[in-house]
Amino acid sequence: MIRNIVWTVILCTVATILESTLFVKIAIFKGVVPDIALCILVYSAYVNGTMTGQVSGFFSGLCRDFLSGAPLGLNCLVRTLIGAFAGIFKGAFFLDFFIIPVILCTLATIIKAVIYFILHLIIVTVPIYSLTSPVFWIEVGLNALSSPLLFLILKQFKYISPGRR
Repeated sequence: MIRNIVWTVILCTVATILESTLFVKIAIFKGVVPDIALCILVYSAYVNGTMTGQVSGFFSGLCRDFLSGAPLGLNCLVRTLIGAFAGIFKGAFFLDFFIIPVILCTLATIIKAVIYFILHLIIVTVPIYSLTSPVFWIEVGLNALSSPLLFLILKQFKYISPGRR
């Protein structure tokens, strides 16, 4: 379990760095990029369970907080909740090539926006996604489109997948 968490956090941190440097340069619409780190977290939580999802979400969110200008703990909270949510579905569905990754990453992106909205109601300085904005829906679409390929790549990466018994 610890190996899975460490590798998930490392991959999420690398993805966060790539999102904020390389992907922004090739963004299609107003700097909107897919949240690859979120999709990696969702995959890891889905195949390893709730505890791995929560711990990986916390530490990958902490790394994201340090790399961004977000208030310390904001991404920790959001990613921990999303990791717990995705971990609930461990073993509930057969992980196919297309449908489950698209559904999981789409739901995770929408849940991320809802959590930010709820936190904005409590703490006004927390940024929110506008659910009517094309920026939000483009991010949802990019996450959904990138998830099948990303899940296929991560399925081959033995350090995230659970150990065989």
